[in-house]
Formats: sequence, structure tokens, C-alpha cells
Amino acid sequence: MSKYQTQPHSIEVRSLASDNWTTEHKADLLAVEEPLEIRIRHRQQERALSITMRTPGHDLELAMGFLFGEGIVRSADQVLTVHETISEGEALLGQRIAVHLSDDCGFDAAKLERHFYTTSSCGVCGKSSIDAVKIACPIPVQAEPFRVSHQAIAQLPAALKTYQSAFEQTGGIHAAAFFDAQGAILQAREDVGRHNALDKLNGWALSSRQIPVVNRGLLLSGRASFELIQKASMAGVSMIVAVGAPSSLAVELAEELNITLVGFTKPHRFNVYSAAERIHA
Repeated sequence: MSKYQTQPHSIEVRSLASDNWTTEHKADLLAVEEPLEIRIRHRQQERALSITMRTPGHDLELAMGFLFGEGIVRSADQVLTVHETISEGEALLGQRIAVHLSDDCGFDAAKLERHFYTTSSCGVCGKSSIDAVKIACPIPVQAEPFRVSHQAIAQLPAALKTYQSAFEQTGGIHAAAFFDAQGAILQAREDVGRHNALDKLNGWALSSRQIPVVNRGLLLSGRASFELIQKASMAGVSMIVAVGAPSSLAVELAEELNITLVGFTKPHRFNVYSAAERIHA
């Protein structure tokens, strides 16, 4: 097995392929999944906060987006430094991102009741209830109008493919992207975990001081879960378009927050589950 033949997000492996009752050895490119530890330094104290399984790339943004999604930071001003650290002999065990928070960010390690462990397929991991999630992550008000045409929405999945280099190689990776009212992709991120892809995207927006995200929609390459709606709403997004299906809880949350939620998006059709007034002919 050879690692990182082309890009850090893919790995070449040998497989035995069976096709029409015949077999042959072939080379496959698979999406890389490796651990990343996120550490917090606050008021001269440092502690491990989370271990997330992710696809390497944009790790600093992932750490920023994760902290934002958990309600630990609200703005880039609350992050003094964020950098990668790899101790000697630990390179094969994964990487670490250290985030130094300002004294006024309000982080209280004593109130952190659980040690985060996030897998790539995680939904509302370790949360005791939906109410606890919503209390921990208050939703900003989205005041800016944002309307998109039927045609612009229908073209989004095809537009996203040009930004999905890792998916083209491996077929096993998710993407999240911001788009404008004309359906143009503005920024996109990929990861083996759908939640990580959105954390990377939100981390970019936070670092670029573009939160709240106004007059922009969010495009998801897969299904729309409750936690993805929550993460998007925290960033100020008022429209979410998913290539796949939404969950029932995602629809409920979108309705409650007046977020336009679109699912099953294809070149000529899609379903609108909430706040349809933002979509015009």
C-alpha cells in the first residue's frame, strides 16, 4: 500500500475486483480518514477538547469551525492563534491543532461535562437532547433577503462537481459549499465526514470574518441532517440546498428557524420543505 500518491486526501490501495464472475487485481484510490486532535489553551491552561476523524486538508479551518459549531467561539477575535503541532514520534498517530483563546471568550473547562469524540458519521453525538444543542448554540437572526431562482437551484449539483476533486478520485467524500443568488459556487470544502466538510467551510467564513453569512446559500452534497441545519443556522445561512434527503428533524428545525430547505436536488427537479418564498421562477 502506498500513501498519498496524488493528493493528501486520497490513498492508493490494491483490491481484488469482481465483475461478471471474473476477478482481477486493481489499484483503487480511497478517501483518507485520519484522527485530528483539537486542543484548547485558555488562561494558561491547555486541554484536549476533541478527536475527530477527518480527511486531511484545511485542518485549521476545521478546528475553527468545530469550536464555532460547539458555541465555544463566536468570532475570529476570540482566537489569538491556531496552529498545527506534531510531536516527535507521533506523526503516524495523527495530528494536533492547538487553539489559543482570548481571556474574554467565556470558555469554562469546568463546565465541559463530556469529552468530545466525533466520528465521521456522527450526528448529534453525546448531546442529551435537542434542547441542549439549541441552548448551547443560540441562532443569530438572518435579516438580509436572499432569493434564488428555480433554474439556479437546479444547476447547483453540476456546479459543485467542478469543486469536488477528492470525490472525483475516490467517490467516497462529502462536500459543502456557499453559493450566491445566481447559483455560482463561491467557496467549497470536502471531507469524508459531512459534518467536517461544513465545519471546514464555517471555519473559513469565521477566519475570513464573513460570519454571519448573508446573501449566500449552503449546498450539501449528501443528505441534510439536524446538526447540519443547526451548524448552518449558526453561521446565518437562510437557504440550504441538499443533493440528498433531509431528515424529519432537519425539516422541523428549518421550519422553526425560517430557513429555506431544499432536498433531492436534481438537474430538473427538487423538493422544497420550508420557507418556499425565497425561491422564485
